[in-house]
Amino acid sequence: MNGDEKSDFAIVAMKPGNAAHAADSAEPRAKAKENASQHNTHRALNRERVTQALERVRQAAKRNRKEKFTALLHHIDAGTLELAFFALKRDAAPGVDGTTWEEYEADLDKRIEELHGRVHRGAYRPKPARRVYIPKADGGQRPLAIAALEDKIVQGAAVMVLNAVYEEDFLGFSYGFRPGRGAHDAMDAWWWRPSSGR
Repeated sequence: MNGDEKSDFAIVAMKPGNAAHAADSAEPRAKAKENASQHNTHRALNRERVTQALERVRQAAKRNRKEKFTALLHHIDAGTLELAFFALKRDAAPGVDGTTWEEYEADLDKRIEELHGRVHRGAYRPKPARRVYIPKADGGQRPLAIAALEDKIVQGAAVMVLNAVYEEDFLGFSYGFRPGRGAHDAMDAWWWRPSSGR
């Protein structure tokens, strides 16, 4: 079945609209056959260079699945950090430092270069997360940790580099903390599989 490392036909359920009747069933649809490459909109030439560098890492991981990547820190450069910054939600709550997206953007080039220097010198230290509590339906509270903006930038850049390596190992039916492949997507695919009779 998976001998040639190809995934089975992917089934991801389409949810029926609010006006659908109980007798109507949602028709399943398939996701892309292979993992789609991430395409980014480039605001500057350095962003295109970052994407091309990560694409080379992705291609190396795809060519040889047993390849060991021992040095990836050089891919977390100023361009990758900037790309990670622009990928953040602009209206997200600030962390313990109180820095908002707009404040950080005001002096972006200087801040990114300084952050890049700290990361590569080994002087970067993440700040403690700001803790807030969200009320739950049962009357309890759920703790939520909000990272500082620079921590989100470094984490996002690291995720980009690691995704270039590990995303190639996933098959079409691999679910987890991935875009469009979360736990709810897995449950939908299982619920609407042909053998379930639904």
